Amino acid sequence: MTTTTPDVPYRLEFSVEVPGTPEQVWQAIATATGMSGWFTQTELEEREGGALRFVMGPEMDSVGRVVRWDPPHRLVYEEDWARLMGKDPDALSPLTSEFVVEARSGGTCVVRVTSSGFGIGDDWESEWWDDLAPEWRPFFDNLRVYLAHFPGQQASHLDVTATHPGDVPTVWTALRDGLGLRAEGETIDVHGSTGVVERVGEKQAVVRLTAPVPGVLNVYAYGEGDGKAIAGVRAYLFSPDAPDYLRREEPRWQAWLQELTVPA
Repeated sequence: MTTTTPDVPYRLEFSVEVPGTPEQVWQAIATATGMSGWFTQTELEEREGGALRFVMGPEMDSVGRVVRWDPPHRLVYEEDWARLMGKDPDALSPLTSEFVVEARSGGTCVVRVTSSGFGIGDDWESEWWDDLAPEWRPFFDNLRVYLAHFPGQQASHLDVTATHPGDVPTVWTALRDGLGLRAEGETIDVHGSTGVVERVGEKQAVVRLTAPVPGVLNVYAYGEGDGKAIAGVRAYLFSPDAPDYLRREEPRWQAWLQELTVPA
């Protein structure tokens, strides 16, 4: 008889060092404004028991609640993992994430991040957890830039994608080369905006935008299956001029992604 009791444990742990005081880091990881400035658009009642919503795309919102609120040192929240994955609620536990902030000398903090949950041992579960770290950790490059240059500021968001035939490395190479993303620390022009390359990874890059609107730009690729991959651009913009910029530039970014030349 097949059981649907969630008793197979999964766990992800890592630490990152970021600039800022514990209070500044807490604002970034434990408020709606902060989380929206480096992760995804977030709704959060800032208290123990408060409701939580991560806006992740059409019919992809992740909802949950705060289960521990200890500013500025410890935040724990649970997400409805079964609802997010479209699974039987009895087959998956909540997805629990914990952030612990520890001050360091020199004006930095270490953030210890733990995510955990229980499933029934299906193959998709282990694959999902294997993908969690490489999909989750790049956002902490955003967090470093946010805390260094835009702490406490409200972000306006740009998020556009296009699907292309090909595997992730091929689509990523076309995307990286098309935007001239090479050496970290290099000042470049990306589609009409000036910025500094902060990070270039295997399938994602982070650029700190300086003009005409300051912000953080993510460029990335990920697999869609069936021999296709998605090229994406995500930006967090910190300026009163950002809404006008988005109305003008978002259609241009979308068209550029759709027209991206990917080798066969």
